[in-house]
Amino acid sequence: MTGFGKAVFELHGKNVTIEIKTLNSKQIDINVKLPQKYKDKELIIRNELSRQLVRGKIDLILNEENTATDRPAIVNQTVIEAYYRKFKEIHDKLGLPTTECVMQIIMRLPDTLIIEEEKPDEADWGIIFENLKNAVGEVLKYRSLEGRVLEQDVSMRIENIVNFSGEIELYEKSRLENIKSRISSNVIEYVGDQAFDKNRFEQELIYYIEKLDITEEKVRLANHCKYFAETVKMESSAGKKLGFISQEIGREINTIGSKAYDSEIQIIVVRMKDELEKIKEQLLNVL
Repeated sequence: MTGFGKAVFELHGKNVTIEIKTLNSKQIDINVKLPQKYKDKELIIRNELSRQLVRGKIDLILNEENTATDRPAIVNQTVIEAYYRKFKEIHDKLGLPTTECVMQIIMRLPDTLIIEEEKPDEADWGIIFENLKNAVGEVLKYRSLEGRVLEQDVSMRIENIVNFSGEIELYEKSRLENIKSRISSNVIEYVGDQAFDKNRFEQELIYYIEKLDITEEKVRLANHCKYFAETVKMESSAGKKLGFISQEIGREINTIGSKAYDSEIQIIVVRMKDELEKIKEQLLNVL
């Protein structure tokens, strides 16, 4: 969602600059700064930004800088006379002379000069709006370039998770044998070799081992990773969808870790979690 776009052009002797900056956000948050004469166009601008940029914290600034002669100012005689009378009244009361400095002070006070605000016509607004769309286009290009980098990164990390999952197979057989051996040793140590029904023990042991089986979790993890890889290549916005898929991937990884009872598999689980966390961080910047 991070992006930047800018359009600079001249309009009736003025340099006009439109800047758009976007940052990550779960929703769309638009902040628009416009000259007063364009305030009635703010809703149109917001709708255009919302339609094209979809999501993110968006700041738009439209600024005008005069390059021609300044606009003529009208002296507000009524206000100046009122200021002067007040100043003279205070000077007379205090017994002070009224000097030329009084007029210098008065001319700095509010409303002594009236600068007529230009009223833009629809032709001017059409030029501004076209340039605004050009600036939005620059933001979209920026986002697209960053999106390709993010796609490569998260795809690589999903592939790493799949590869790590495959490494679990190397320890699967020894894990079950170690669990059986450890349970048998503990039973013999506490109740003795002849004090229990070995057939019943074998049945209970098989039931317990089946509860620790992680085959289903590995299959679901592989399917989630495959779905993630397919979704990340979609043309439409898929950031929230990828976030949901990554949550499912995390659940399967956590379940594998809780069932593992094996130090080597736990190390692999930690590596998968590390990759997944980096994916989640990157997804915060995906529409």
